[in-house]
Amino acid sequence: MGLMIRFHNTLTGVTEPFVPIRPGEVGLYTCGPTVYDFPHIGNWRAYVFEDLLKRFLVFRGFKVTHVLNLTDVDDKTIRDSKARTIEELQVYTKKYIEAYMAERDILNILPADFYPAATRHIPEMVALIMTLLDKGFAYRKDGSIYFAIDKFPAYGRLSKINLEDRRPGSRGDADEYEKESIHDFALWKAPKKDEPFWDTEIGPGRPGWHIECSAMSAKYLGRTFDIHCGGVDNIFPHHENEIAQSEAANGVKFVNVWLHCHHLVVNGQKMSKSKGNFYVLGDVLKKCNRREIRFLLLSTHYRKMLDFTEEGLQQTKAAVKRIDDFVYELEHVSRGLSPNPEISRLIDTARDGFVAGLEDDLNISEALASLFTFIKATNVFLGQGFVGCSDAAVILSFLRAIDQVLGILKPPVHLVAPTGIESGEQAGTPGLSERGLDEEVQRKIDERQKARAEKNFKRADEIRRELLKEGILLEDTKDGVRWKRIQRPTS
Repeated sequence: MGLMIRFHNTLTGVTEPFVPIRPGEVGLYTCGPTVYDFPHIGNWRAYVFEDLLKRFLVFRGFKVTHVLNLTDVDDKTIRDSKARTIEELQVYTKKYIEAYMAERDILNILPADFYPAATRHIPEMVALIMTLLDKGFAYRKDGSIYFAIDKFPAYGRLSKINLEDRRPGSRGDADEYEKESIHDFALWKAPKKDEPFWDTEIGPGRPGWHIECSAMSAKYLGRTFDIHCGGVDNIFPHHENEIAQSEAANGVKFVNVWLHCHHLVVNGQKMSKSKGNFYVLGDVLKKCNRREIRFLLLSTHYRKMLDFTEEGLQQTKAAVKRIDDFVYELEHVSRGLSPNPEISRLIDTARDGFVAGLEDDLNISEALASLFTFIKATNVFLGQGFVGCSDAAVILSFLRAIDQVLGILKPPVHLVAPTGIESGEQAGTPGLSERGLDEEVQRKIDERQKARAEKNFKRADEIRRELLKEGILLEDTKDGVRWKRIQRPTS
């Protein structure tokens, strides 16, 4: 297990077999949101890619420990919150953390095992900085502490930058800067007037952005772990600086495999509010439903640029409808025929192609091609009346199995429990049979999810009450929205 999976490692620049540190287990760290605003669809493209990666690793039998950080203190959060205290900063970022979690559920992204927030891990950062000071990799200047990149000869391996372009003795306090700006970076920033700060063993101040991920990943995954993900814009300076400070402090390799997702553009142009092409999830939900959005975001290989266009949206709608129509036909097969051996052969071929595609650096195009080839071939048998109930059940079971990776099928929404209580899930939990809620109730649940994404919580609460009057109780859980059919309240 694992030797057949291959990933393109940004660090080495080649596609190589994936061999985990501990057999059967994977430590995965993904760069989470900087919670100063709502995530845009480019952010969600990266989060969906990482969800596909995680789901496929689980599908292949790995136990995945997933850590996704929450950057709740950095230049952006302080700038936009105008917070003067730590408490004010945390109040400001809390609403964006909650919005991220709600939108994560809308896109059927599996929750991480740990969501460490930077403001709650200051002691770990201070300890790491003290080690860097003791080892001579860091120095103090004007109340701040900087990492001396000339003390770390391996600097630049990930981003392939040329250190000869560095101006000797230059240093920078900004968390983010251009690739040409090669300089010592801030580990700890001196306190400024009317900004939150911490009193610590290394003096008053606040952490730089880069030290946060090094400290938190080590706490939850160890000093060396398997996979680190993020967008290509994170390669430099963020991930380059993570490597430098982690390996300088700990004396061991930081991460074995680096995977980076390419940008999402809109009609060939970078998203920009000034251009009117900047979209958050709520904007896109006005154009298509959440399953269509998820399919769109995952259906282009993660290392290719994704162009968000109206034509692409229409193609996505057609693809999802094709899958839905196929499932509908299977669910309504009523013939009592003997099993068709050709169906088993088609399933085996489709499964092998699906897995082989994803084993090849998450080649989602190849995996989806196998699925749609299977649908086309099976539809011929359906049209000829050569698919009976037993074959239909086997095909649906196969679709549910691979949907544990894709997460795009209509979620199972109905279960008759032994007590006679009807229940179901919006989150796509495998194993429940798909029958159930009538179209009007399903429409209201989808409308509520859309209202939540648009931060229209008043409307979301109204829909919850409307459904309750219909005898449908909604329960928001960490795994998505669950519903139960109950006795209608009497007026």
